[in-house]
Amino acid sequence: MSGPMSLEPGGAEQDTLALRLADDRTLALRLADARQDTPALRLADDRTLALRLADLNPGATVLPRRRAQADAVDGLAAALADRVAPAVHPYEVAALLESEGLTGDVIREEYGHADLFSLATALYRRVPRTFPEPPRPEDPWRPDHLRCALRGLLFALPGLAYALAGRLLPPDGTVRALVVAGLISWAWNQALGHRSYVRLATGRREAGRTLAKGAPLGAAVAAASGAALSGPGVTALVVTVQSAYLAAAGVLLVLGRERLLLAVLLPVAAGGTSLLWWEPGSVLRAGLPLLSLLGAVAAAGWVLRATRSAPAAPGTARPGLWPSLPYGLFGLAAGSLVFLAGRDHPWAVIVLTLSMGPAEWLLYRYRGLSVAALRSARTLGGFRARSAAVLGGCLLVYLGPLAPAAMLVGAETATLLLLAGTLWISLLLQAFGTAWPPAAVCLAAAAFPGAGLLTGAPPGAAALPLSCGVAVLCLTAVAVRKLGRPAAHG
Repeated sequence: MSGPMSLEPGGAEQDTLALRLADDRTLALRLADARQDTPALRLADDRTLALRLADLNPGATVLPRRRAQADAVDGLAAALADRVAPAVHPYEVAALLESEGLTGDVIREEYGHADLFSLATALYRRVPRTFPEPPRPEDPWRPDHLRCALRGLLFALPGLAYALAGRLLPPDGTVRALVVAGLISWAWNQALGHRSYVRLATGRREAGRTLAKGAPLGAAVAAASGAALSGPGVTALVVTVQSAYLAAAGVLLVLGRERLLLAVLLPVAAGGTSLLWWEPGSVLRAGLPLLSLLGAVAAAGWVLRATRSAPAAPGTARPGLWPSLPYGLFGLAAGSLVFLAGRDHPWAVIVLTLSMGPAEWLLYRYRGLSVAALRSARTLGGFRARSAAVLGGCLLVYLGPLAPAAMLVGAETATLLLLAGTLWISLLLQAFGTAWPPAAVCLAAAAFPGAGLLTGAPPGAAALPLSCGVAVLCLTAVAVRKLGRPAAHG
């Protein structure tokens, strides 16, 4: 077929006088419209085709019934304009009219058309084509503001236990034992957390079994390592308490029980706050941290027991240990960097710990903004530019408040900002499944100042900001390359 099929039955011999005049006077009508700046497609308030032809040719007559029917069609076009405009074919308009309940008798009597398809074609020609943008979908990565703020607080509150019990600890070897045990706990819990989150995607029961086996084992390894450095005594007990708490807290955080963890930390929070105006005494200094420890262990056991009632996932294989290794190495490197930053400026560690809540919130915002950039971009290069802009914006939002905080506590601003940037970009890459580059870069960044600390070689105090600066550049390059691909956000 060389042309489109007519939607109206019958032939030219059934056309009315007004329709035939429309065929004869099409060119004259268009020229008249062009001179008068009148739209060719009319709504209800425009003059009908028959009236325009009557104006052009005073000798032409239009029957009153035909005029009323044409006005009725114009009125229907105006009423349905918002739904007719996006149609790409008269058949879509016909489906719309059918859904409106128009019968054949109404179409013939009121609108003067032979059938549904004829009226649909008339409406399709009268209403201009417009294609509105689809409604913007909800952000699938909208962060939970309260939860992110709570997690940042939970990372910092355990530090009050050291303020309470620090005066009771022996001076020799305690700090070294606590640092070694803490680094092992950080590394172990990072790897265990990754493995548990993978199992959590399978089922809550499987994640609970992984945590029930891994958390006590990690606490035992960390406590044994610290006790080996300090020997038996009070320090070994403190190292055991620290390791047990970190293991229990990791269980509660992985399973999403942040509020329960906050409740068990209330004794430590109350005791640490009271130090500002009151001396609690040795019994409370030692008893409040132990009370929080017992509460954390009991809460973790109760939560793990609850996971046993969850339905088991059939036919699921356990993930290997190798994918969790880089997360553990990153935990070791991150802990080492934080320890190096806190040797001379302990308050810098508090600031950095409190910033982990906003850091997690910005991870969600980056993902949401990247999805929005992917939807609005038209070319691959355009998306890469938008993705890089989102990355830079989130990083600036994270680091901006840290600068005045560092000056407030007397920490080295450059060191704190570079370290925070290193950790945030590493966490961002890990959130997208890129684990080995952050682990390798952070290990190298920690090894350089660590070796200088042990040997006393130059550049001394400048080693940490220098290594973190190089790490930020390397990790930024990896992030721009990895996350600048649309497939990473699919």
